[in-house]
Amino acid sequence: MSKIRVLIADDHAILREGVRALLKPVEDIEVVGEAADGLQAVEACRRLQPDVVLMDIAMPGLGGIEAALELKKESSRTRVLVMSQYEDREYVRRMLKAGAAGYVLKKSAGAELAGAIRAVARGGLVLDPEVARAAMEESSPEGGAGGDPYEALTDREKQVLKLVAEGKSNKEVAELLGISVKTAMSHRERVMEKLEVHNRTELVRFAIKRGVIRVEG
Repeated sequence: MSKIRVLIADDHAILREGVRALLKPVEDIEVVGEAADGLQAVEACRRLQPDVVLMDIAMPGLGGIEAALELKKESSRTRVLVMSQYEDREYVRRMLKAGAAGYVLKKSAGAELAGAIRAVARGGLVLDPEVARAAMEESSPEGGAGGDPYEALTDREKQVLKLVAEGKSNKEVAELLGISVKTAMSHRERVMEKLEVHNRTELVRFAIKRGVIRVEG
């Protein structure tokens, strides 16, 4: 019987080690790699072709949502199973829009994680009961692109928004996304135009308000 190949993407090494240890005794699941951020996750998925990637959301550089968008754009065969500490509606909604096949909370993953991985690998949709209601609200009127400037952005522009809001320069954005500096600048200008913001401070304020980036503390 072929094993389900899993990649663990999380910026905390101790969590990656814990998940690896949790899955080690499971006979039909094999951890084939790890990633500490979204960019590493995308590159590892290209190289290793895992069946499932356990994806954290809040990671430095390219976050989980932005990495999922990249995999979706590439029509990757890898299924994304979010494993996050956040259960707010915006994160759930955006991850599902980005193509995620499941969303489980770190606090309640535990022994149920293997079952979630199996279900996602089979093509199913797995939602933690605590976030399922948020997913159902996806079809509400306020979720439409007409009332949400964020949804008017392209997938690439959403990636650029997060990176710029985190303080990345045009050169750093270009390097992270594999595009030219000129293209990065063009994306940044379109993001600001669509969001009707006029400087980085307003852009950061929008990103924090909409949950694109999170300020701890």
